[in-house]
Amino acid sequence: MKATEMFFKTDADWSDRCETIATELVDRFADKGLRSDNFGFVALRENNLGQPPDGFAYRGDWRCYPCSLVKVFHLVHALNAIDTGQVVDDDELSRAMRDMILWSSNTGTNYVIDIITETTGDTMLFGADFDDWRDRREGLNRFYTSTPWPEFGPDFAQCNITQKLMDDIRYGREAQYAGSSGQYLNALTPIAGARLFYEIFSGNVPLSVPARQRAQDILLRDRTSVEAALPHFQVDKFLGGGVPDEARLWSKAGQNSWTGDERASYYKHDLIRVDLPGSAPVILCLMTQGKGVCEDHPMAFPEIGQFFCDKLMI
Repeated sequence: MKATEMFFKTDADWSDRCETIATELVDRFADKGLRSDNFGFVALRENNLGQPPDGFAYRGDWRCYPCSLVKVFHLVHALNAIDTGQVVDDDELSRAMRDMILWSSNTGTNYVIDIITETTGDTMLFGADFDDWRDRREGLNRFYTSTPWPEFGPDFAQCNITQKLMDDIRYGREAQYAGSSGQYLNALTPIAGARLFYEIFSGNVPLSVPARQRAQDILLRDRTSVEAALPHFQVDKFLGGGVPDEARLWSKAGQNSWTGDERASYYKHDLIRVDLPGSAPVILCLMTQGKGVCEDHPMAFPEIGQFFCDKLMI
């Protein structure tokens, strides 16, 4: 990808620091399974309002299974559907949106998908019934391909966020839809994740001001809260575990160990925004593949998070 194709601008100092990170990450974490070809990241440094961020992409167009990073995309889509009157905001939808981010609830996510696409899952469908159901589910992709953000479309690497989130392998119409060989499983790239997160905070996401603030509030990780001490908070063993305590943190992580399907197994990702006093806010999307970083070395991500902060938050 050329810098001229990016939504960010190139800054020589920022690029130098990020290039150093890309090289040193492999050296530092090779013993934990990290290789030059099994991860990608995009790092953005925010500038004054109205100015594009400074940015850098290492394998930013790497297309891989995204785990729960897709949930940020569904959050924005659901809030837009509320904004435009397509769905009714109620306590149950609010609870599902909160839980799919806070706890990374797959059940909550699938409820949100059902509401905004008017579909349900499970049993087999055939003929026109399946075609209609599939077209409705494809609305999840169309929402983003209709934006002026090429990072989601074929100009980079075609993304897909239409599949529900599963704790193991798929059955029924969900298996039909994903394809007999899993050829239509979810897929994202680091650049697509970074672009969406940036737009949520820059103000160009297709949301009203109150809805955009609501998205930011849901994504905020209060590390002093009661929830922070509970399982599935997705900070301590992710990049946020290496972020200084005084920093504010917004994030959505994803992790799949063994799911029964090798095409969706052993991925670990994080999409974060770090605001440290005295430094410009930084957005980072890191996507990795491999049993070492994902499962065998659970503290690798916090160590990587600290490494990024040491290099970039200065």
